[in-house]
Amino acid sequence: MTIRLACHVGIGPAVQGVALVADDNFSARYDLDRVNGVFSRPQHKLFGQSYRDVILVLNTAKGGVATAWMLHEMVSRDMAPKALLLNAANTILAQGAALANMAMCDRFADGDVTRLIRTGDNLGVDPAAGLVTITGREGG
Repeated sequence: MTIRLACHVGIGPAVQGVALVADDNFSARYDLDRVNGVFSRPQHKLFGQSYRDVILVLNTAKGGVATAWMLHEMVSRDMAPKALLLNAANTILAQGAALANMAMCDRFADGDVTRLIRTGDNLGVDPAAGLVTITGREGG
């Protein structure tokens, strides 16, 4: 089973990994424990889960300029997600992904990315092509 999802041309390198999905927003500053690699804000739908080495699939970016340097710092310590897939990113998150050389894509043609991708899906992310491929799904 292979499902191809077109999106806006993104940022960063092509990566492969397992999805961690929530219909929630994303702030590197307010949602994450960047030392231990987990979501730390109790109100976040991914509270307590590790974001390290997964492909995060969330609704939209929130927060301000701190996100840019925080993503870079997380990558430099090998405590970062492999990629960020969002329904809508903002310019600050795009700047942060570029600075960190982290894969990031948004604006999916087929609809809400938090409904198209499921936690545990195996993904290929090709930002330059504007393409995310679901290469494996449990039970299908």
